[in-house]
Amino acid sequence: MDDLLTKYLGAIASVADESSLEDLRVAALGKKGEISLKMRELGQMAPEARQTAGAALNRLKDEIDAALRARKATLADAALDERLKTEWLDVTLPGRPRRQGTIHPVSQVTEEITAIFADMGFAVAEGPQIESDWFNFDALNMAPEHPARQEHDTFFMARAEGDDRPPHVLRTHTSPVQIRAMQAQGAPIRVIAPGRVYRMDMDQTHTPMFHQVEGLAIDRDISMANLKWVLEEFCRAFFEVDRVDLRFRASHFPFTEPSAEVDIRCSWTGGQLKIGEGDSWMEILGSGMVHPKVLAAAGVDPAEWQGFAFGMGIDRLAMLKYGIPDLRAFFESDLRWLRHYGFGALDKPTLAGGLSR
Repeated sequence: MDDLLTKYLGAIASVADESSLEDLRVAALGKKGEISLKMRELGQMAPEARQTAGAALNRLKDEIDAALRARKATLADAALDERLKTEWLDVTLPGRPRRQGTIHPVSQVTEEITAIFADMGFAVAEGPQIESDWFNFDALNMAPEHPARQEHDTFFMARAEGDDRPPHVLRTHTSPVQIRAMQAQGAPIRVIAPGRVYRMDMDQTHTPMFHQVEGLAIDRDISMANLKWVLEEFCRAFFEVDRVDLRFRASHFPFTEPSAEVDIRCSWTGGQLKIGEGDSWMEILGSGMVHPKVLAAAGVDPAEWQGFAFGMGIDRLAMLKYGIPDLRAFFESDLRWLRHYGFGALDKPTLAGGLSR
């Protein structure tokens, strides 16, 4: 046994790689290994000799196994050292040049809108993009037969057969956020609700997913005159012009009464849009005084409180301000388009420093 111990310890010490070490382990301790065969011979010995030989073989087996484990750890450490040498990196070297990223126009315009309304005292309210049928329609005074509640206009969430719970939809506007904000804060309140909305529509000026911002102001003596002033101040600041002319046209929205669509004076001289001058008018948003039923659904007493609401498309505003011709390009992930229309990461819009480039 001393000869076996010397033989294998010498072989283990001189082995150069883990594959050869495994071969040695099998030769010594495998099922048909030299020491395993010795263990099988114990059954042919007398009891006294078997006890002595068995103990000696177990000690031999343990010593060889310990030597194998130690050598395996040494080889693993050596392999790691070699790997680290090949993967070494000098962190003092100058960094590789990288292209500076750009901010998407929708993100930039959202920040511009937020900055303008924050200056007028509006907070930002947020809500879920998957809404219940009640928040998206019923609370906003939209009757069951309203066209927007049909499946050809709205994305309804799938339900299991036999599920009689109220349906859920991908919100078609951010108006449900106004309901949630009034329920949470009560009145008076002044908020805007920017975010993604979803409708079944797709062409040069419509996509199934787009962005809206809606505004809400509720107090005891708010009127259409306040609405007109807020929208004029917003348009003047957003389009960065000295004056704007707005035209209010009577319209109908279930959640406002009276309701009005708002046009802005503009010109298209030479194919270029100019705001605040010319003889043309362009529709930019919808607005009105909040319907008493909407206030009641949100837990606000319509006999005591009143206010206005408005909504506009963020993507459309970006197209008008920055001359972007096709809405679909906003969502095609074309880096060339983004480098052309994108904004610098540090171009944070402020009213004092200027909203745009």
